[in-house]
Amino acid sequence: MVKRGALGCTVIEGAIPAQIDDAPTFQGERVEVLNVLGAGDAFLAGLLSSLLQGKGWADATRVANACGAIVVSRHACSAAMPTPAELEHWFGGSRNPQVDADQALAQLHRVSVARPQWSDVCVMAFDHRSQFLDLARACGAAESRIPALKKLLVRAAEQVEHSHNLQGHTGVLIDGGDYGRDALASATGRGWWVGRPVELPGSRPLRFDGTRSIGTALTHWPTEQVVKCLLHYHPDDAYSLRLEQEEKVLELWQAVRASGHELLLEIILPKGMSAAGEEDAAVLRAIKRFYNLGVKPHWWKLAPMQAAGWAELAALLARRDPYCRGAVILGLNQPLDYLCNSFAQATNPVVKGFMVGRTLWADASLRWLRGELPDAGLIAEVADNFATLVDAWRARHPH
Repeated sequence: MVKRGALGCTVIEGAIPAQIDDAPTFQGERVEVLNVLGAGDAFLAGLLSSLLQGKGWADATRVANACGAIVVSRHACSAAMPTPAELEHWFGGSRNPQVDADQALAQLHRVSVARPQWSDVCVMAFDHRSQFLDLARACGAAESRIPALKKLLVRAAEQVEHSHNLQGHTGVLIDGGDYGRDALASATGRGWWVGRPVELPGSRPLRFDGTRSIGTALTHWPTEQVVKCLLHYHPDDAYSLRLEQEEKVLELWQAVRASGHELLLEIILPKGMSAAGEEDAAVLRAIKRFYNLGVKPHWWKLAPMQAAGWAELAALLARRDPYCRGAVILGLNQPLDYLCNSFAQATNPVVKGFMVGRTLWADASLRWLRGELPDAGLIAEVADNFATLVDAWRARHPH
């Protein structure tokens, strides 16, 4: 086997001919070369994997040449290696001749590589910032106590992980600012699903918290931390407001594509903009709008829907983004019983779990800040609430 760069490759099975062009030569792919590192490894990987699948020289070299071409068109080495899904797109007849401008190929490279699997996730959310400040002010507690409170909430999540065998099925949402920095650090690296918010609390139109450049900010995040963005959005918003919000989401989408982080997009409908019974339809229209804009979050975080709504979401994801991780249910400070009952509608496999916050910890945190509840009491009460939701979720999705 002789690799010949842009010419492709030549296969010599018998005696070596006087001229290399007398041996069978298989044409290479024409691409713009950005970086030659890793091209040979990619070529060999494509060749050997194809031969092991029983392919002949023509098909095996076709794949090998494509693997090498894709790698040289990217600014990376081993990390640029294509997946089978990328090769399927490459040979599917719809690829962009300018490889580094092929958005579909780039998206497949992000989502079709091997990554940790989350068959379901039970997540405690305490990425809230303004709500914790309000709690502290309501009882006259020092703002400086909030970081310690959030570290106790990590311990409550840890307790339920052990008591309910949630290893590989649990996680947390925590902010990375002054309130949650220490808690976030203690939760990262445990094998949990870990999310971190980027939105300025309560902003509408959307603003990012603590940075003028979200792309620059993400360069400092561990890649295991999922970027969570809450968006107060309705597809019938005033045109200027809707456009401004969509531009910020597109900015975030470009940033996570560059940084390699997963994105969770949380959609909450503004109050009073949807008639009773029409909320599910409005949320689904919002999701379709973002897919039309080219935004493909790895996760959707949504309010509880009826079974028909979840079924429509599943069909939408199958059409628009089959690599999407799925949806999780948010809490909106609803009563514990309400959320447990809502799980009865969430049996569709597209719903992967829940990410709930104030329902679990708001009352206990207020009493802790007042000095009415000790650390152990806070942990026990929050853990009990979390365990109740886990049990309700498992009742609908038995393992």
